[in-house]
Amino acid sequence: MSLLPESASFEELVQDYYLAVRGAGLMLSALDTQLVTAWAQEGVPFEVVARGISRSAEKALWDARPGEPVLRSLRACRRQVETEIRKYRDLSAGQGEEAAPTVKKKAARSWEEVRHARLCAALRALTEREAALAPRVHRLLDTVLACVPREPAAMDQQEAWALLVLLRALPFPERRTVWRDARTGEQQLMTARARRVSRRFRLQAAVRRRLDMKET
Repeated sequence: MSLLPESASFEELVQDYYLAVRGAGLMLSALDTQLVTAWAQEGVPFEVVARGISRSAEKALWDARPGEPVLRSLRACRRQVETEIRKYRDLSAGQGEEAAPTVKKKAARSWEEVRHARLCAALRALTEREAALAPRVHRLLDTVLACVPREPAAMDQQEAWALLVLLRALPFPERRTVWRDARTGEQQLMTARARRVSRRFRLQAAVRRRLDMKET
């Protein structure tokens, strides 16, 4: 999700991603830095925190005024990020538990399995709303989404690829509208790396908005 070197710290990854999604700023405030440090101590993958940030930003994106940042501070993402952290830790703990031999218990699903199942369910629901996309969705389910990723970064990549395929399946006038929506509010005072991350976030948000797939 980030374009920083692999050697970058958790804190650097979170700051880089937040500022890119926010679309403005060069560094975090002291309070936001403390929050990132607390999240780092949770011991969860960066992608879990990034998902909380992106979900918070996506909800705020369509209400933001032209020229103003999507998020005013990282603290605005706190509730959503900590919800994602809790989900990840609960699911990870569930996977580590072994049921008693005499008790038949359904195996706990991983964080990636839950996300994968929700994405597949959202795509199947999409075919009921937009029959023209059904062939492309079924092909996605049989190919790109045929296997459940084993790590958060791979799940992010799988979801991003699915959204890109759906975007390409739309008629050209609609694709052009989605691309225009994704570029609205783009900040000029950003590094090239941050601009790429920001554009990718906004494009995925615009595709989900067009397809009414906000809860994936």
